[in-house]
Amino acid sequence: MSQMDSAVILLKRATELDSATKYEEALVCYQEGIQLLMTVLKGTPDEDKRKTIREKLENYISRAELVKGYAKDAKRAGPHHEQIQIAEDAVGFSYATVFSRFLDGSVISVDIEDPYVRNNHQVYNFLRFCELMVTAHSVKKMNLVTGLSDDYGGREQQMSQINEIQHSLKAHGIDLSVSYSDTLHDREIRFSNGWIVKIGRGLDYFKPTKVQTSTTRCS
Repeated sequence: MSQMDSAVILLKRATELDSATKYEEALVCYQEGIQLLMTVLKGTPDEDKRKTIREKLENYISRAELVKGYAKDAKRAGPHHEQIQIAEDAVGFSYATVFSRFLDGSVISVDIEDPYVRNNHQVYNFLRFCELMVTAHSVKKMNLVTGLSDDYGGREQQMSQINEIQHSLKAHGIDLSVSYSDTLHDREIRFSNGWIVKIGRGLDYFKPTKVQTSTTRCS
């Protein structure tokens, strides 16, 4: 799938969500679609095609700004609930896209409950999430509750990798505490500013790519 195809899919989804007044979810799709369209514009040499893309970009950017205002108004109106549904084979849903808007500078602690930070790729997903918390600059404390790997060898590797992440976060001024539970089922992330994110698949919502170095592996 080309970047243009991905942009078209995302922006089509954005307009559908916008029409359904699902402004937060629509904004996510607008932002990712606009970013992809900008990348396409940079790589397009034909001036007529560039003009068409620029016109589309201007329209989508203007609408995204309005949607951002609608989303803020909805939040100010009272308790806020939103749902993001990631369609099959959709792209543009990196951790930065999904979680960054909850990191408003007031978040000092984050609690993660996910029973499946076990296998190598799941620990890698958690590492990517931790990297996002580092860029937030305000986060000082993280608590992870997860399950232990089923076999002894995998358990040793899991605990060793998470221990390495603990040391790495410490160097950035973040204290990570870890506990293991064999009864944990729900997947939830709680930010200290009040946001609670419930994720059906936890952090492990990326589909496997054909190669490990694919640019869409984490989006």
